[in-house]
Parts: sequence; C-alpha cells; structure tokens
Amino acid sequence: MAGIYLHIPFCKQACHYCDFHFSINQKLRLPLVKAMVKEIEMRSEELGDGELSSIYFGGGTPSILSSEELGLIIDAIHANFKINKSAEITLEANPDDITADKLRVWKNKGINRLSIGIQSFRNEDLVLMNRAHNASEAIQCVDLAREAGFKSISIDLIYGIPGLSDAAWTENVKKALSLNVEHISSYCLTIEKKTAFDHFIRKGEMEAPDDKSAASHYSILCDLLLRGGYRHYEVSNFCKPGDEAVHNSSYWTGKPYLGIGPSAHSFDGESRSWNVSNNSVYIKNIRAGESVSESEILSLENRFNEYIMTSIRTAFGVDFKVVKERFGIDLESREAKKLNEWKLKSWIALSTDGFQATESGYLWTDFMAGELFLEA
Repeated sequence: MAGIYLHIPFCKQACHYCDFHFSINQKLRLPLVKAMVKEIEMRSEELGDGELSSIYFGGGTPSILSSEELGLIIDAIHANFKINKSAEITLEANPDDITADKLRVWKNKGINRLSIGIQSFRNEDLVLMNRAHNASEAIQCVDLAREAGFKSISIDLIYGIPGLSDAAWTENVKKALSLNVEHISSYCLTIEKKTAFDHFIRKGEMEAPDDKSAASHYSILCDLLLRGGYRHYEVSNFCKPGDEAVHNSSYWTGKPYLGIGPSAHSFDGESRSWNVSNNSVYIKNIRAGESVSESEILSLENRFNEYIMTSIRTAFGVDFKVVKERFGIDLESREAKKLNEWKLKSWIALSTDGFQATESGYLWTDFMAGELFLEA
C-alpha cells in the first residue's frame, strides 16, 4: 500500500542546523494550505485505486497549523483517497506547540501517531540549536500526549553536538528511556551548507562536530536502547517490538508515495518527482492548475543503487530474490567475495536469502553500499 507525505513549510524560528525548505513568515499559511488541498485533488489518481497505509505531516513544523488548516488537508485526503482502517497517520510536532487543546484536536482529526522533535533534554543544547522549547517542555509534552490518549509516540534526538560529553549524552538517552515511548529516532548532527551552524564554524565562532565523539555517542545510544528493550531496525531508528514506523519503512522498502506541498518528493517505483521549493510560486501555479514539479525516470542503475542504499541500513536487509526480480542481478554470486569478507568481519549476517547489517556493521553501511553500487 502507498503513503502520502505532506510538507508544511512554516516554523516559528529557524533551527541553526536545518536546511529543509521552510519560512518563518506565516502570512501565506492559509493560502498555501488551500493550494495543497487543490494539489491533492489534482493528483488524486497518481497512486491508483489502492488504500493508503500511511499519511505523514512533515516540515517545517506541522504542529503550527490551526485546527481549520489541518482539517482542510485531512478532509481533502479522505475525499480523494481510500484510507486503510489501520493506517498510520503521523504529525510531526514541536514540544512548545503541544497543549491539551491541540492534542484533542489532533486526535479528533484522526492523527494516531506523534513524532516529537525533542532533539535534547539539555537547555544548553536547545539554546545552541535555537530550538523554541526548553528541557522541561521536552518531558512535559510526552506526559500531555499520554494523557490525551496517544499510544504511538516517537521522539527525535540529536547526537554529535559540539561540547556534548559522553556522560551528558548518556543522561539524554536515559531520560528518553524513562519516557517509555514506542519509537526513538536519533541522528548525528550534520553541518549543511548555508545553515547558521555552517556560518558559525566558518567564522570560528563554533567548533565543528567531532567524528570520534559522534561515534562514541552512537555506540552509547545503541547499547542503552538495546538493553532497554528497543529493536534497532534502521541505522537511526529504534522501536519497541512491533512499533516500526510504517511510513518511513515504506521509503526504505521502495513502496510508492505521493508528496504534497512545496519541496515534497514523490516516487512511483520507476520515477521520482519533486515540487518547487518556493511557497509563492507553488501557490501561484497550483491556483492556475499548472504543474509544480519536475521529474526524472530512474535508470536501472539508480533504482538498484537506491534499493541497496536504503535496504542495507535496515534490519530487513538486502533480499537476493528481490534484487533478481527487480533488477535481473544475481547479487549473491556477483558479490560473493565482498559479502563473505564482510561476514568474516561481522559486519553482516549472510544467508542464502540475503544479508543484514549487524550492530557493528551499521557503522559501515555507507561504505558497503558504495562498494555494491552499479556505475551508469
């Protein structure tokens, strides 16, 4: 089954590490939401007649939407698509947006999963990253969500922050464990070009992240979460058994999805498209009934490389039968020498069906994927 991603390109303020498409100017919010509704109508046939297994509100900051704005989008999806009764419907939310009233609205609108951008439980980290919430709100928001009846909660954490010691990071992870959430995503701080952090580092106002420190943080993260009963099912994602993210898993397993909103991407198995990353242009073109996207047909090499790149990062792993059926490649025979070398290094678990990265191998997934890529 397919999924829909909806990009809400508005934020209260700019996080210093973020390079996603967003605006802190809220004036175009309602016009843009109405344009997204029209895009949903315009593209309602692209996913065929099947049911949606997931709906994901990302951004930006989807939790900034009013009840009316969120309702317009959800009503449009219901009017134009079939939705599976057990579909995962996720809303990304910032802790400072989470109130009892908003939680009630979200539940009434059908949201059944929250992805909360906590990032850190330390005020000094939150100030450094220019987050809008504080440490106490980071904890309180999860309690509020539980009281409102949300049974599927994911939180995001960032490691590799300059100056963050192993001891401080350990406390961060332990606080996350104490919240007993169903899912935890944790990402290494990456300095993207043209972000505030990039500017600070180039001017010598901030230390660059340290790879050794980040590797230590990752090791601590994996150790504590595994001992805490979480399943490590993707390089950066951990869940209680059975609580894997349906929507994100569809990306990693190559299922089709439709992207709605400025900068949103879509994939149908053969081609990829992406919407214009400009709110005003997006609204203008949609109002005129014109396309807002560019697309490319993916070559066999590109599709194979994407499959390898995403699958090797997951506990699902690389399936030899899938590779043979989709790409006509006998990967087991073609790469037997490399695969056996990686097995001896304990980087992968290898069988006649395929292979999966081990805990120690997760650190080497980018390298292994690159070694298997096909050249155009």
